[in-house]
Amino acid sequence: MKLATWNVNSLTVRLPQVLDWLSANPVDVLVLQELKMTDDKFPTDAFTQAGYHSHGFGQKTYNGVAILSRTPATNVVRNIPGFSDDMARVISADVGDLRVIGAYFPNGQEPGSDKFEYKMSWLKGLRDWVRAELLAHPKLVLMGDYNITFDDDDVWDPEGLRDTIHCTDEERYHLNALIALGLHDAYRLFPQEAKSYSWWDYRDAGFRRNRGMRIDHILVSSALKPQVRGCVIDKTPRKNERPSDHAPVVVELA
Repeated sequence: MKLATWNVNSLTVRLPQVLDWLSANPVDVLVLQELKMTDDKFPTDAFTQAGYHSHGFGQKTYNGVAILSRTPATNVVRNIPGFSDDMARVISADVGDLRVIGAYFPNGQEPGSDKFEYKMSWLKGLRDWVRAELLAHPKLVLMGDYNITFDDDDVWDPEGLRDTIHCTDEERYHLNALIALGLHDAYRLFPQEAKSYSWWDYRDAGFRRNRGMRIDHILVSSALKPQVRGCVIDKTPRKNERPSDHAPVVVELA
């Protein structure tokens, strides 16, 4: 079984790329971030024709998440129960015996800003909810665009970017607090090439020069950890014409 996450940075623009990628990589579950469309514009029919059940949760211009699955997804929940938020950032569902959570974590803009404080509050709300979800659903996968790096290995210029957004101690504290709940970074369960990233800025030839960050993560619960057979970043779509600035991350479970 393969599951993947991809921030597509506008599904309106990149629906053909998503469909092409699914045709070449028929994963069982795909969660998407940054749809940037309202629910009435969500391309359910296109995904159905591609062989996927789909559930979207969008808003105009910003944010938006979706979950696609080969088999029907049930018990679909949008956003974080108990956390008041008017942003479309989280979608979760049961797919088989897995609880799948797809999330678009807040960017945070810069330390000290109102958006950074919102990110800190959101991260705590997420953690409190995921703690309860793990008790109810031992086989759980939390994946998406986290907008946080784990450590210096996830950053092309760790010294130059130290204490900037995605790389602050405060953000990394919350990311490691998720790990402390009993989750595991699927990518780091295996030897990986140095300077492996999932996002590259459009500016300054960031992708060509491999000036990126690993901010798209797949965390698996302890119950699933023994089933993980591999985790990769597929950089191929980043070479497309008008690509997303993110690449898909794929995990394989036995």
